[in-house]
Amino acid sequence: MNDTFLKACRGEKTDYTPIWMMRQAGRYLPEYQKIRGKVSFLELCKNPELCVEVTLQPIDRLNMDAAILFSDILIPMQAMGATLEFHEGKGPIFPQTVRSKKELDKLSVPDPIEKTGFVMETIRLLRKELKVPLIGFAGAPFTCATYLIEGGSSKVFWETKKMMYTNPALFHELMEKITKTTSRYLLAQAEAGAQALQLFDSWAGILAPGDFEEFALPYATKILTELRQTGVPLIYFANNGATLLDLSVTTGADVIGLDWRINIGDAIRRVGKKAVQGNIDPFALLLPKEALRQRIKRLLADAEGAHGHIFNLGHGIHQFTPPDQAKFAVDCVHELSSRQS
Repeated sequence: MNDTFLKACRGEKTDYTPIWMMRQAGRYLPEYQKIRGKVSFLELCKNPELCVEVTLQPIDRLNMDAAILFSDILIPMQAMGATLEFHEGKGPIFPQTVRSKKELDKLSVPDPIEKTGFVMETIRLLRKELKVPLIGFAGAPFTCATYLIEGGSSKVFWETKKMMYTNPALFHELMEKITKTTSRYLLAQAEAGAQALQLFDSWAGILAPGDFEEFALPYATKILTELRQTGVPLIYFANNGATLLDLSVTTGADVIGLDWRINIGDAIRRVGKKAVQGNIDPFALLLPKEALRQRIKRLLADAEGAHGHIFNLGHGIHQFTPPDQAKFAVDCVHELSSRQS
């Protein structure tokens, strides 16, 4: 087992900087597209054998130091009773939004084995195949709540903020229900064999720091506190969260994920004795090879003072990224960060 990723999460000395990429199993890989041509996205998420296959694809092709479970952050919301659809070009859609007490009461806190057992089966199957650590994950409560309230993705989050400001009791009740669901879901992932757990707060960056502290942070913190019992490294990633970094550190996560909007050296000085994950701009993978190599070299130098560093993109890899460019980036990180000489 190549445990370099886990060592970096714990702040231990490594022979080189480990790398994986958010959304590394996905649309930029032709072998993934071949599978998706036969099944819908939700069908794929619920088929353990196919999920294993697509999770392994970037490991085999790109030599990543960690695998991340192939799934979607909204799977637990469907398990709660929300109707979830995926439309090409539009992303996830919830036809019935949650904007009232009556609509909220229709949602339950599901048994993760009964309702999402296919995820746990995928994890068990992957552990038999993988020679690198497996990361399990879930969406953070605030991010998941925005999808339920808005009915999908949004540019301005009008309905979400309207509920926060005009009906905070309802908003907090929704967050409590999502939090319980997410904690149980991630505990089940760890029990099934996930070796690290990441909480994705994709939309946290729409919040002012004070609102983040009131409406989002307590719930992410509660989940991560409950996950302490698993003993696996915990990662918290607040996208567009440079202004939230000092608060994110208080979640109790072992690793703080960083987007590309902050210099990694500055972030390291602010997070203290925690590992960091990130943070090259995903579009930087389009740079000419020598320019990309220099960008990676500079980032690694900026991260030298980290308690632990996992190289990653500042967000998910873009679907039109050439796979050879991603492979070149992985090779560069391994070569340039080698500490064996």
